Amino acid sequence: MRPRKLSEVIGQSQVIGPDAPLTVMLEAGSLGSVIFWGPPGVGKTTIARLLADETDLHFVQISAIFSGVPELRKVFDAAKQRRRTGQGTLLFVDEIHRFNKAQQDGFLPHMEDGTILLVGATTENPSFELNAALLSRAQVLVLERLDPADLERLAQRAETELGRSLPLDAAARENLLDMADGDGRALLNLVEQVMAWNVDQPLDSAALGQRLMKRAAQYDKSGDAHYNLISALHKSVRGSDPDAALYWYARMLDAGEDPRYLARRITRMAVEDIGLADPQAQAVCLQSWETFERLGSPEGELAIAQALVYIALAPKSNAVYAAYKGARAAAKKTGSLVPPKHILNAPTKLMKAQGYGSGYAYDHDAEDGFSGQDYFPESMGRTEFYAPVERGFERDLKKRVEYFAKLRTKRQT
Repeated sequence: MRPRKLSEVIGQSQVIGPDAPLTVMLEAGSLGSVIFWGPPGVGKTTIARLLADETDLHFVQISAIFSGVPELRKVFDAAKQRRRTGQGTLLFVDEIHRFNKAQQDGFLPHMEDGTILLVGATTENPSFELNAALLSRAQVLVLERLDPADLERLAQRAETELGRSLPLDAAARENLLDMADGDGRALLNLVEQVMAWNVDQPLDSAALGQRLMKRAAQYDKSGDAHYNLISALHKSVRGSDPDAALYWYARMLDAGEDPRYLARRITRMAVEDIGLADPQAQAVCLQSWETFERLGSPEGELAIAQALVYIALAPKSNAVYAAYKGARAAAKKTGSLVPPKHILNAPTKLMKAQGYGSGYAYDHDAEDGFSGQDYFPESMGRTEFYAPVERGFERDLKKRVEYFAKLRTKRQT
């Protein structure tokens, strides 16, 4: 079922369509090293093979899972020998992100002297998984999941090759495409299973569901999909959209994510994106986390869902988060500046003689319980980090900040 030329590849028009990067490089006769980044079953290996055919290069395929330094050395030596006879080598490295830094560096001299043209494939974000030196010598091309129309074309091609139609009614056929979840290889495997059945009439969705299990969603708890989904969940909460937040929450649970991880992350969202605009939000998240621990799964997930809806609809403020980052930056910049002497304790006569504690105003004895003294290092001067917003409880806090600012000005004058 592999296409025999690039024009037969289904999908990925952003890479191999008219005026797309690979098309332009091939037309100019200047194909360079590339890294294909995309989910499984979208054509990375197929396109690499066809590139070798289009450029008359010898195709060599290795997998980073099963290859080490000795195997790489043999591949490079064979490529050098072919080069001496005028034959170039297209080296396709599947799962290239699994090579360590030293192994990735080993490709560089052979790419630079033209011994190999590297085509790497990875399901993980190259920005995080590949060396900067390797990325600077290769163009990253993003391959996308096949959409329903692409999957339908792939199913039709399989039917043409087999000479008969899938024994499914329209709804069941659509369900079969859904089961593939954008993975062309998975779809062909499903088609192969269905075509092997001996049935007298087209099956409906119920019959299909009895015979086939839905394919598990693509998800790796330490991989790119994990971070994409938690990012989507966090931004849905920040954007005050409880429906989208619940959807991404459900997606992660269905993929097998640990509810405890999600409980921890939504508590972090309450701290970072709500803060003092609703001080109760953090408590709600902690209570839902504790409820999950007491109820267990699956009932406990509902408690986390309730907290998720609460924080999605809560007033938002990152004022404390921004103030905290500002204070941390100022602390690093100012280094070892000592506090002003008037707020230093003086337990000894020597320290008193040095002026420790001299001039300290006890706020409880001051008018309005506020002295207005400066507590920053003397050479630094007073700096404002916290700027509360006009939302939720921070409206009240903003009034307090402004109140003390006026009193401070009054005391200083």
